[in-house]
Amino acid sequence: MGESNHSVKLHVGKFEPSQTMKTLAYAFLAIGLIGFVVGLLKNQDRMWPAYLTAFFFISMLGLGGLFWTVLQHIAKAGWSTSIRRLSEGMTSFIPYMVVGSLVLLAGLKHLYPWARPEEVAANPLLQHKAAYLNTGFLIVRLLVFGLGIWLFGRAIVGNSLKQDANGDESLTHKNLALSVPYVLFFALSFSLFSVDLIMSLLPLWYSTIFGIYCFSGMFQSSLAFLILLMIYMKRSGFISGYYTIDHIHDVAKFMKGFTVFWAYIAFSQFILIWYANIPEETEYYIMRSQNGWTAISVSLLIFKFIVPFLALLPRGAKRSESHLILVSCLILVMQYLDVFWMVMPNFNENHFTFGFYEIALLLGFIGLFMMAMMKFFQKHSLVAIKDPRLHEALHHHVTY
Repeated sequence: MGESNHSVKLHVGKFEPSQTMKTLAYAFLAIGLIGFVVGLLKNQDRMWPAYLTAFFFISMLGLGGLFWTVLQHIAKAGWSTSIRRLSEGMTSFIPYMVVGSLVLLAGLKHLYPWARPEEVAANPLLQHKAAYLNTGFLIVRLLVFGLGIWLFGRAIVGNSLKQDANGDESLTHKNLALSVPYVLFFALSFSLFSVDLIMSLLPLWYSTIFGIYCFSGMFQSSLAFLILLMIYMKRSGFISGYYTIDHIHDVAKFMKGFTVFWAYIAFSQFILIWYANIPEETEYYIMRSQNGWTAISVSLLIFKFIVPFLALLPRGAKRSESHLILVSCLILVMQYLDVFWMVMPNFNENHFTFGFYEIALLLGFIGLFMMAMMKFFQKHSLVAIKDPRLHEALHHHVTY
């Protein structure tokens, strides 16, 4: 598609997933559906926590893709223009997130003590929180969050796709105007989304920074997935010249930064609760410091912070694709384990369980995520080829 000033041939091909990739996606989705149906019939108390864990983990990748996209618009970043379409592709899961959150309503009584009238009647503190923690208000919040995110994402990504056809520069300015209110909407609504779906599993426990904790893990893991996507598209030959190891290097710097930020928020939440020593607050960490959960807690510290941080510290490490693949995969695994750690002790405080339902539901949502992205990338260009800032991306170089 032409030559850049530094004599690198530019090429963006039509995305066509391999038969193996399509087979895996369909197989994963089928396994997930089987696990869901078997769980409904045999063991809802085990299936619904597994569903919530997998749903929340994959939803955060879709939300992270949109957050990265709007961040680039707000910063008027030119260097990332050539990779922005990949993060836009991650947002293709958001409609499924909306539907998945409504499906979750069928399992409320199996997940949340506040959704069981007999427990609310027996607990004055739950009665005190009933004005917020009730099914009707939850449905309203989920719809406002899900539909709001979907409408913003549809408009922002839609403008980017329109620009591929007509090259209208005003669409870039429209996306800036949409991105600023989106961030304000997202900051509040994602915090409530995290509180509603995860924190209220233990409704008497509270943390004022729980939403930020979930956000930090969301963005760290989304950047890890974006790096894997960049490397896959580059190595598969779908894109060449439009981004280089310099672009991957910069995304890796973001990932290192949010690795530190996650650890900072995690430590802040823990140390404040430990220092205050209030029974309603300490229960959360006590549950996760005994009966096998201690190992999970320690592994999060080691493999979600210490190892990735040290592995991303050298400049050369952020410029090695093979090295970044390993680190990114580790971060994604640990992000799932982090969500698992937030959800499962509320149901299995005395023992650690991981088996058929957890694996099946996770594979199911991975399959759905793969299918959504494959459909998106098949329909649209892999690079925003008529973005007015694309020339900045083509001449991007990292000096540190």
